Amino acid sequence: MIRIKRLYTFVLGTFLPLLLATFSICLFILLMQFLWQYVNDMVGKGVSIGVLGELFFYASLSFTPMALPLAILLASLMTFGNLGEHLELLAMKASGISLIRIMKPLIYCSIVIAGVSFVFQNNIVPSAKTKMYTIVLSLRQKSPELDIPEGTFYKEITGYNVYVKHKDKVRGTLCDLMIYDYSKGFENAMVIVADSGKLKVSADKKYLVLTLYNGESFANMGTRKSRNMSEAIPYRRETFEFRSTLIAFDTNFNMADESIMGGRDLAKNINELTTFVDSVQHRQDSINRGNVTYFKRNIYTGTFKDMGRAFTEREVKKDSLFSRGFKEYFNHLNLDSKIRYLQQAKSRSEQAQSDYTMNMYMQSDTQKQLRSHAIQLSQKFSLALACLLFFFIGAPLGAIIRKGGLGMPVVLSVFLFIFYYIVDTFGLKMAKQGVWPIWEGVWLSTAVLAALGVFFTYKAVNDSTMMNPDAWKSALQKLIGKREMRNYTRKEVIMTPPDYPKDIAQLTEWDKQSEQYNKVHKKPPFYISFWKKGFDDPALDRLVETMETTIEELLNSDEVLIINKLMDYPVIQPLHGGFLNKPLMRGFCGIVFPIGIIIYLIAVLKQKQVNKDLITCRKVNNELKNMIYEIKHH
Repeated sequence: MIRIKRLYTFVLGTFLPLLLATFSICLFILLMQFLWQYVNDMVGKGVSIGVLGELFFYASLSFTPMALPLAILLASLMTFGNLGEHLELLAMKASGISLIRIMKPLIYCSIVIAGVSFVFQNNIVPSAKTKMYTIVLSLRQKSPELDIPEGTFYKEITGYNVYVKHKDKVRGTLCDLMIYDYSKGFENAMVIVADSGKLKVSADKKYLVLTLYNGESFANMGTRKSRNMSEAIPYRRETFEFRSTLIAFDTNFNMADESIMGGRDLAKNINELTTFVDSVQHRQDSINRGNVTYFKRNIYTGTFKDMGRAFTEREVKKDSLFSRGFKEYFNHLNLDSKIRYLQQAKSRSEQAQSDYTMNMYMQSDTQKQLRSHAIQLSQKFSLALACLLFFFIGAPLGAIIRKGGLGMPVVLSVFLFIFYYIVDTFGLKMAKQGVWPIWEGVWLSTAVLAALGVFFTYKAVNDSTMMNPDAWKSALQKLIGKREMRNYTRKEVIMTPPDYPKDIAQLTEWDKQSEQYNKVHKKPPFYISFWKKGFDDPALDRLVETMETTIEELLNSDEVLIINKLMDYPVIQPLHGGFLNKPLMRGFCGIVFPIGIIIYLIAVLKQKQVNKDLITCRKVNNELKNMIYEIKHH
């Protein structure tokens, strides 16, 4: 018991410092990504260090749940990689301690971290994100001269619309300006056009100094509120080479009200998200029931007759138009009645289409908000669970690769996290657009992580050599078709010489069977039939077994030429699916199209290679039979 406690202390003492270091690195990387995204809102605004420090503090709190899974993955990889590289893991296993028992303290530690992450996301992250995005919004509203875009009207300056065609960033000038000045009211609006200009902040940061060069201004001079449509309106036109205007605008940094961000899903905890989703869903259900009643009453039941009231379903079934058919009724009408009915039908269909379109636009924003809140609610659980799942990926993978440090573990961690991020982003996009249900989109990445965790844990517990370079080299050689070569030598002592007539008969029979096999497998199977039959090929297995038996018998020959010729036979390795031969696994791989198509293509290429090998074997058989005939005659 004391040894186990010391072991747990040793493993925890190895893991926790690495976790702290990797968490700091991952959080720093996420902060740099945040800085790169919002650098234009921070540079040149004259904001104090305290405001920027506050922004990065709240950003650190907001990114902590995202940094934790990556930190656990990297720390667990490095921990068990170091233990395996220094043979400490081997010593533990030699003492009779299983890998799961070695991982036990870290499993409990990961469960605690996942729980802390969940509580942190629910209680601290919403407030931190509210404050973070409030500061970002306040920074964007400061110094508007830096934010005027090119090619669009800028409306953030009260009383003015500014259009800039091009910016000269070297000289700091705005080119081809058009300014609508309605600060004195729309009745006294002024239009200013200039070749270039500059927009600066005054020394007291209370005004914007607008300096214009080579332009014209147009302003109405009308003072009466009512005027005839045909009466001309006097205006004033002014041409200038230089013009400077003060615009009242407080450019000091002022923190925006946090209530602006309070209604977003990012700023709500689980109780608030659940309340919002339930209330909005209840309201939407009520609206949908009302819409169904409305469209049924106004479009379906009241289509053919109008008696001042809505028809019941029983009256609709008794209507003669429904019993005899509308075509028969319509053909007996005169031309004017037909035209009138067609016009009424067109009007009703257009009105129905308009109602449907209006109803769709009214509900689209609500549905979008509902989906975003439901996604945020599910993410609080899935992101916390990712901490535990990444441990069950990193720890077994580190035990398999047995490489510590910052080399291989960092590469594998980055690759796995990018893969997780891509899958998670894809699932969230499908859920936000309403293509997939919310639970499918949010939990897709979690399901993938769970499958990887089970796979790597199983391989690590069974001491898999999947990360052995020699095993990968052998598998790659098999995949690309590079195989081992036969290497035989003449035996010094031969106990039983070969029976050449019997061997020739076997080779002749083998040629017939292999030709028949090539005819059957000349064309690749269809995708569905391929997954129905499985990977086992008894006919090929019999051909390979017969060929190897014949070769073993001919190796007893005392003729060097025959021994050398036997080395020309290719080594045929049939494709065996292993666990893929199970019907359930075949069905799963066949349905999961990206995985199934890759395995199918590999099998097709392998079959082509086998067909070529069989043709080569028949060619060698003919040469070998001719060689035996010549030896016997001599």
